[in-house]
Amino acid sequence: MNNNQNYEDSVAEDASVAEFEHERHGLMSRIHHFLHANPTAAPIIVLLISLGAFGLIAGERFFTPFNFSLIIQQVTVIGILAAAQTLIILSAGIDLSVAAIMVLSSVVMGRIAVTLGLPVELAIIAGFFAGTLCGMVNGVMITLFRLPPFIVTLGTWSIFYALNLWYSGAQTIRSADIDATAPVLKFFGERVGFFGAQFTYGSFLMIFLFAVLWYILNWTAWGRHVYAVGDDKEAAELSGIRTNRTLISIYGVAGLLCAIGGWISIGRLGSISPQSFYEGNLDAITAVVIGGCSLFGGRGSIIGTLIGALTVGVFRSGLKIAGVEVLWQEFTVGALIIAAVAIDQWIRKVSA
Repeated sequence: MNNNQNYEDSVAEDASVAEFEHERHGLMSRIHHFLHANPTAAPIIVLLISLGAFGLIAGERFFTPFNFSLIIQQVTVIGILAAAQTLIILSAGIDLSVAAIMVLSSVVMGRIAVTLGLPVELAIIAGFFAGTLCGMVNGVMITLFRLPPFIVTLGTWSIFYALNLWYSGAQTIRSADIDATAPVLKFFGERVGFFGAQFTYGSFLMIFLFAVLWYILNWTAWGRHVYAVGDDKEAAELSGIRTNRTLISIYGVAGLLCAIGGWISIGRLGSISPQSFYEGNLDAITAVVIGGCSLFGGRGSIIGTLIGALTVGVFRSGLKIAGVEVLWQEFTVGALIIAAVAIDQWIRKVSA
């Protein structure tokens, strides 16, 4: 009797363990599929956890309208670069030259409007043209010559940076000179106050651009082509999509966004320096990765990138208010990047 009783107890215990494991795996599977179907879910969860954690760590100074508006100001330029990077990463590429394109565009605007004294409207158009042209140069070399995006943009990053130094004479255009000749170039740095918060016109433009890109990517044929090319270029070609033309246009639009970021950066800094935003490439990629865009292309959301940029801003602001040294701030952001890539790999493996 005792042996039979022990056997029955063992079977019941094994059944309960098996049922628990089944429920656990079932829950994990549902979480995996939910995160795969909703690319912005993970970034939103990370952002909310970050807000709660730094609210506890940094105290009341963190949850103030002024601090939140300051975070948005700080991520405005990087957010624009991240938007440009998102388009390229969605197409299964990468652009290491976005910051150099942005600075070159701002230098073109400053040299034409301030140094040469030509109409500021002409200077802005020339800056937009320069940024778009640089982006299309990247796209042409990648598509027509079948070169890897990483290698191409690594090379053009050095080329554009050298052009910055040559065209500017390695000289910074001062704020006073801009105010005297072309104050419109600093327009997006002007601030507007709301209930203790201070927003810049550049921040409003960033949010507007993200809204426009969200509409384009989700509701236009071009946006669907971007995702299709990134997901499977050969299948996209078989379906009738002109993949080379689409890729060149993606890099061209990204270059235009970088040029817009260059105009905003003038207002943000108050001057035009050929060596500004040197770390912009890494910060932009950080925002895109944290925002849930897959580095393999074809999956992600432009809104996720905005959330990713805000998350980086929250981390930096919270750690700064908490008195953490800059060294450990960079350490934390680096760990966040690795965690984001690990989560992306996890989601891809399960969904496959």
